[in-house]
Amino acid sequence: MRTDTTKSLRGWRAIALLLAVLALVAVSCGNDDDSRGSQTTITLAVNPWNGSAANVAVAAQLLESELGYTVETVDIDENAQWAAINTGDIDASLEVWPSGHADNVADYIDSADGNVDDAGLLGPVGEIGWFMPTYMVEREPALATWEGFADPELAGLFATAETGAKGQFLSGDPSWTIYDEQIIANLNLPLEIVYVGSEAGILASVDAAYSREDPVLFYFWTPHSAFGSYDLTRVALPAYSDDCYARDAEGGIDCDYPEDALFKIVNADLIENAPDADIFLRSMNYSTADQISMLAAIENDGMSVEDAAAQWIEANEDVWSAWLPS
Repeated sequence: MRTDTTKSLRGWRAIALLLAVLALVAVSCGNDDDSRGSQTTITLAVNPWNGSAANVAVAAQLLESELGYTVETVDIDENAQWAAINTGDIDASLEVWPSGHADNVADYIDSADGNVDDAGLLGPVGEIGWFMPTYMVEREPALATWEGFADPELAGLFATAETGAKGQFLSGDPSWTIYDEQIIANLNLPLEIVYVGSEAGILASVDAAYSREDPVLFYFWTPHSAFGSYDLTRVALPAYSDDCYARDAEGGIDCDYPEDALFKIVNADLIENAPDADIFLRSMNYSTADQISMLAAIENDGMSVEDAAAQWIEANEDVWSAWLPS
């Protein structure tokens, strides 16, 4: 009888030990889930240019493959995204050009009522400006600076049927960070802006003009792979100053664009709802050369955004592994 009781006690102890082990395993798995957070779907903003799309493709593939999140993307204007991130409808945007967003920073990051965090620098430094093919400067050296365009005869070299006697200034989408209407008006230049609606529209017009060595003046930016395809010269506008851009509200900007250290923004609640994703997005940082390599694959080699991102990921584990939570 004593022997049976001892055996019975041993059996119960074994069951209890097994249950304890299973409980520890469950707790351990629960801790892993907790590190990822209660929010398992991350929504990222894609702005209408290839650099933004490439950044998002890299982040999305790694968030899914390395951290187990589901990623959704939203095509959205760079200004409209702020309110959506503030409410949490979108979790993050990965390429903000600061020169056009001082008011948004004040309203959504600096304000006590805002719910958007500055998530740190992306890495590339952008420059917006006026560009034209170098062959135009070689023909007319005065066009190297804005003063050359003050001459109606020189500005008229860029005239089209759409602009009449005025020179045409090509731009993309009016919703972009653009001050050219102010610059042209305040410098009293005989130019007229024609909006073609997109980055692709600008490049198509530039390519057509370049193939014929025709005049073309346009809004553009670096980093961009186009500088590997075309020999372009940036027009020297009056030097940027903080005082110049302080006149934005009254339409008084009459100087060049500033350099832009591109940065990221996230919804402030993401650190609690999806901590691993928040850490990853804040840590994401690569060089201008990294981004240009993807842009070249997309724009010069015809690769899809997703494939260009995957190619970069495969070749740069030493870079992106540092973005992962430890």
